[in-house]
Amino acid sequence: MGGCFSKPKPVELKIEVVLPEKDRKEELSASGKGSPRAYQGNGTARHFHAEERLPAPHPYPGAQDFMEAAVCHVKDLENGQMREVELGWGKVLLVKDNGEFHALGHKCPHYGAPLVKGVLSRGRVRCPWHGACFNISTGDLEDFPGLDSLHKFQVKIEKEKVYVRASKQALQLQRRTKVMATCISPSAGHSGSTNVLIVGAGAAGLVCAETLRQEGFSDRIVLCTLDRHLPYDRPKLSKSLDTQPEQLALRPKEFFRAHGIEVLTEAQVVTVDVRNKKAVFKDGFKLEYSKLLLAPGSSPKTLSCKGKEVENVFTIRTPEDANRVVRLARGRNAVVVGAGFLGMEVAAYLTEKAHSVSVVELEETPFRRLLGERVGRALMKMFENNRVKFYMQTEVLELRAQEGKLKEVVLKSSKVVRADVCVVGIGAVPATGFLRQSGIGLDSRGFIPVNKMMQTNVPGVFAAGDAVTFPLAWRNNRKVNIPHWQMAHAQGRVAAQNMLAQEAEISTVPYLWTAMFGKSLRYAGYGEGFDDVVIQGDLHELKFVAFYTKGDEVISVASMNYDPIVSKVAEVLASGRSIRKREVETGDMSWLTGKGS
Repeated sequence: MGGCFSKPKPVELKIEVVLPEKDRKEELSASGKGSPRAYQGNGTARHFHAEERLPAPHPYPGAQDFMEAAVCHVKDLENGQMREVELGWGKVLLVKDNGEFHALGHKCPHYGAPLVKGVLSRGRVRCPWHGACFNISTGDLEDFPGLDSLHKFQVKIEKEKVYVRASKQALQLQRRTKVMATCISPSAGHSGSTNVLIVGAGAAGLVCAETLRQEGFSDRIVLCTLDRHLPYDRPKLSKSLDTQPEQLALRPKEFFRAHGIEVLTEAQVVTVDVRNKKAVFKDGFKLEYSKLLLAPGSSPKTLSCKGKEVENVFTIRTPEDANRVVRLARGRNAVVVGAGFLGMEVAAYLTEKAHSVSVVELEETPFRRLLGERVGRALMKMFENNRVKFYMQTEVLELRAQEGKLKEVVLKSSKVVRADVCVVGIGAVPATGFLRQSGIGLDSRGFIPVNKMMQTNVPGVFAAGDAVTFPLAWRNNRKVNIPHWQMAHAQGRVAAQNMLAQEAEISTVPYLWTAMFGKSLRYAGYGEGFDDVVIQGDLHELKFVAFYTKGDEVISVASMNYDPIVSKVAEVLASGRSIRKREVETGDMSWLTGKGS
């Protein structure tokens, strides 16, 4: 989307606004239905057997399983245009690019966003909600979040009409899992060695395992996690505290069996012996590996004040934590400590359930470091309008109990707040304590530094996700830690590619989002150290776009009710073009809304 556009348009920003109601669905319906069953790990279900493979679908479906119809006239679409067209009972995304037509699934497989409202650029379409990118020629997922690709349908042109042919099943499914190799060396019983060991089963660990299989790797892969569950959508916990584990699962249990990805649940690695390439588990189990991915994530910080052992004080780490908080908060008084993503999402969710919700924060406005003073204040007002009470520029002095259970939170400002349940969201530290004596390099804060290939200082040992610092290509390779869902996906993929010696480098533009009161805030870029904020739109109406600048360069962007502008900016940055401050100060954003190639 670089280069010159046809004559610049005036100030008006031609961008479709996604209504809040539509947005509400987005955050609550990850992966459609959720997987059929939760996986009850009990520590013993260590190994799957070779005969537990899934039957493959029949390779030659009958002709009656296909739909074919004319969907439009050749002249109905201009170059660079996308349109949703009806095909039988389903819909298809039709794209015209460089004179060619492409037909793809019309919904993003991650949370079901309508891709027609996304951004078409450089042969790919970028989701308007969370920034995932799909190749228009193949339908393949090229940037994250999410795990699945789009179906690609056949297009033919006859007598100036555009025909699309698609299987009915593909039209209904709206998602396609890439073909994966199966494991040809499943473990015989409790074999003590694996080809690839992945420590941590969040997005980075899962994407690494899936990428290896997609790239044809057919040796043994073992994924281990402290959790009792198979990999799940953790960012959703704080946005929707009631959600059950089976609704959060990223893949059903059968998926792991079918592709020979072994998952050890409630399995804690206590030491890594890099000289002998061996991981030692808490229960004494030892596992040799030839390649290792460290994706342990982080551990939430806890309060260190008086009364910290009182009952009903939580950090939200698991579905069980989240579910208990909702149960205890119903009709009672809830206090949230910390006004970052987790704290604010929890506070927003509890307003409809709890009798009262209070937020305690050291800064003067919520999200101040990330979003700045003005945006933080506008969001704070939205919370206050929803009966949330803020205690700013103070911290917790003491948690007071009655019969062992939390009753009051005493603040340093000497205020006393009634509380039956308290959620602590004051940040996290990398969960890398087990690596201290390993020889694998850690920085002074406990992060694992990696290069662009996600390689640590030890050959054959890679790291990804919340616990790493890595060079951010478009910010002059500055070493940064970006603890976000989308970034973990991207890093897991790059690590897998380099385990297979493909020499891939991390280059993705960070993209994150939060949802509160049915409204979504989207954010792209890396805004650390911004020195100014340029705001277009209306903060009070919560329909705005904020550009964060350092010197004369835009380094990040945030928006509400302004889709797909954050995806547009992400796409411009991903194309290697920098955005100047003066370009966004004028209010003329034709450079952003023009039909770039």
